[in-house]
Amino acid sequence: MKAKITVAAEMKIGEIDRRVFGSFIEHLGRAVYGGIYEPGHPLADEEGFRTDVIKMINELDVPVVRYPGGNFVSGYCWEDGVGPVSERPKRLELAWGVTEPNLFGTNEFMRWCKKAKTSPMMAVNLGTRGPEEARQLVEYCNHKSDSKYSDLRIKHGYKDPWDVKLWCLGNEMDGPWQMGMKTAFEYGRTANEAAKLMKWVDPSIETVLCGSSSRGMHTFGKWETEALELAYDNVDYISLHQYYGNHSNDTPSFLAKSLEMEDFIYSVICAADYVKSFKRSKKTINLSFDEWNVWYHSNGAPYDKWSIAPPQLEDIYNFEDALVVACMLITLLRHADRVKIACLAQLVNVIAPIFTKTGGGAFRQTIFYPFEALSKHARGNALRPIVTCDKYDCKEFTDVPYLESIVTFDEENEEATVFCVNRSMEENILLDISLLDFDGYKAVEFSSMDGYDIKQENTFDKEDVKMHLNPLPEFDGKVTTAELKPLSFNVIRFKKA
Repeated sequence: MKAKITVAAEMKIGEIDRRVFGSFIEHLGRAVYGGIYEPGHPLADEEGFRTDVIKMINELDVPVVRYPGGNFVSGYCWEDGVGPVSERPKRLELAWGVTEPNLFGTNEFMRWCKKAKTSPMMAVNLGTRGPEEARQLVEYCNHKSDSKYSDLRIKHGYKDPWDVKLWCLGNEMDGPWQMGMKTAFEYGRTANEAAKLMKWVDPSIETVLCGSSSRGMHTFGKWETEALELAYDNVDYISLHQYYGNHSNDTPSFLAKSLEMEDFIYSVICAADYVKSFKRSKKTINLSFDEWNVWYHSNGAPYDKWSIAPPQLEDIYNFEDALVVACMLITLLRHADRVKIACLAQLVNVIAPIFTKTGGGAFRQTIFYPFEALSKHARGNALRPIVTCDKYDCKEFTDVPYLESIVTFDEENEEATVFCVNRSMEENILLDISLLDFDGYKAVEFSSMDGYDIKQENTFDKEDVKMHLNPLPEFDGKVTTAELKPLSFNVIRFKKA
């Protein structure tokens, strides 16, 4: 089949915020213990951080990591995770039914962030705790000295403040599974007071209001408007969370899940702008899609209750999962004007692109590669191409474009990149790419993920499902023509000669 992309440099959606390629580490399963932190491992450094994992995270070029949760944060006493490790208590962790040893806490995370070349996105407990404890943590992390909590940080060995700029106001507070679940009114009032106090301690920080836990919640929509109405003046972003799966083994519908993600984003933008309009505010609330991924392989896997860091939610991803992740990343970029933060959940072991063996090796899962490609090459502005392609109907969706695509333009480095997925299970797409005002540009690289069985996975022994280079596409001086194989993720880079 044939398709066409037409794009000009002036067809801007918005500037791409690097934080859209963020990720997430929660005290859940082996994300921390046995994931990023494993003292005694042959590749652990002097602080217990796994250097093989840090190397892979550097390959992903993750600019921000959300921590410490997630459901975990709604019962977390941050004081348990600071100070001498030998004096820290073990706690029953109710969110996931395990024991938290508190060997790794705020200061360890901050030190790890520096080594992983990323920035912290801290979450505060607004489930079992409230505004006072939240502002105390900001004081501990960000205030220079001569106050109770800044001096406590200094006593713990950290003279300089950590200067954390981004703060989540709780997590999924409308969920019945959440410790301290609240109504929209209860949460909006609490979040507003927490954000107010936190910003009184440090006016330079930004705060993220919890949206509804997912688009499928009965509270969705009404929650966003009511909570935002109460907290609008003191928050900067509203969060979205969503996971997608293929329980029915329906690949055409699974590959189209990003259409649902698109509708979700539109709905939250509408809710935020509705509140802006009746509050007559000049401030625009942007979006933080701070939990997203494919998640369905590991639901319900057994583990020993009250154990420490048992294997939990350890999805092993296949090729079709990687294609869906690519479509989701493209969807996020299509809303670069409003989606400024996004966190792939999570980073290591727990529904993650990086998988480790405790005491052993690590490998890159299939979903690692589309994330790496977009994180490295999606720079500058997202452009809105005119796309012509065939569509299909499936069990869950109608009018699904066979071609999912976005174009980015890095004006400073004179580079344009086309990212696209061919959803067809059988047909190649002969794609014409017309760059209207990119005189002197030519294709310099064409890479893709294709040719794999849809259920093929990577392992500790083989990382076969990954990107590979292709011959450069044909170019007649005006139009570049590339052949996209069935079920493929493609990256075509152009640079000024």
